Amino acid sequence: MTQTTAQPTGGQELAPERVQQMKDPRRPRRGLGFPGLLMAPAVIFMAGLSIIPFLTLIGMSFSRVRLLGGAALEWRGLDNWARALTDPNLWTSWASTVLYFVVTVGLELLIGVGVAVALHRVLRGRGLVLSLVLLPMFVAPVIVGLLGRYLVDPTFGLYTNWLQAVGIDIDPLGSPVTAFIAVALMDVWEWTPLITLITLAGLSGVNPSILEAAALDGASRTRTLFHIIFPSISNVLLVAFLIRSMDAVRYFDIITITTNGGPADATKIVPLRLYETAFRFFDLGYAAAIGLMMLAVTIAMAKVFVRLLDRKGLAQ
Repeated sequence: MTQTTAQPTGGQELAPERVQQMKDPRRPRRGLGFPGLLMAPAVIFMAGLSIIPFLTLIGMSFSRVRLLGGAALEWRGLDNWARALTDPNLWTSWASTVLYFVVTVGLELLIGVGVAVALHRVLRGRGLVLSLVLLPMFVAPVIVGLLGRYLVDPTFGLYTNWLQAVGIDIDPLGSPVTAFIAVALMDVWEWTPLITLITLAGLSGVNPSILEAAALDGASRTRTLFHIIFPSISNVLLVAFLIRSMDAVRYFDIITITTNGGPADATKIVPLRLYETAFRFFDLGYAAAIGLMMLAVTIAMAKVFVRLLDRKGLAQ
């Protein structure tokens, strides 16, 4: 039986495979298609909401924004960027941001993983204990700041009274060091449960047969933890670290409610410096440059994490 080929009107023959592709209804079609046309207005609208403010922000960073008599931009070139790169107060805020990031995220990972490992070994009442552990995560950050401020109040604060009972008479929010420690611990108290929850999800995926084999071979709990469990959940811990890192860099609520960046700018991280520059001094051009610097740092951090996830095959 001979196989024939299709012949179009122009006289040129088409290969059988090409004819089959033209007849196949599952063949992908070029163009937007009907679903794409339906989504196009919403996509264009959302893109406009993102792109137009971003381009405006870039223009503001090269200008002086005048608000009297209507908003107007006066071109200043690289003045705002030069000021941002040479401002010692801004670099002090960047140093405070890095220190705040290291302290909070480090403690959250350390405590969260420890609590998750302990909860994973609990056989009875795990659901009740987990519910109590996760409660701080569902409290609004503003409420956490208000609660923390009243707990460390030098007059009637509960924690302050405990410190005074053991002979430590200090105002936790009155000195730069103790204020920084206080706001960092409030952040740790709120977001450690998130690390615990993510780590518990990773621990549930560890192969039980491997743990049983390690126990039969006489491996101690410490060796099992560091040589079997942690390598098995390293991908999950990396994702948890990524989530908290992106949030810690731009944190704002707790510090604003408790210290508002003080005392002596000890807790004035970059987001607070940005807010103060824009909405207290109304220096919107300089604030735009600071905001774009924060965006660049966040994108750089995200790219580092994406590369790490890609090496582990988790970036698809």
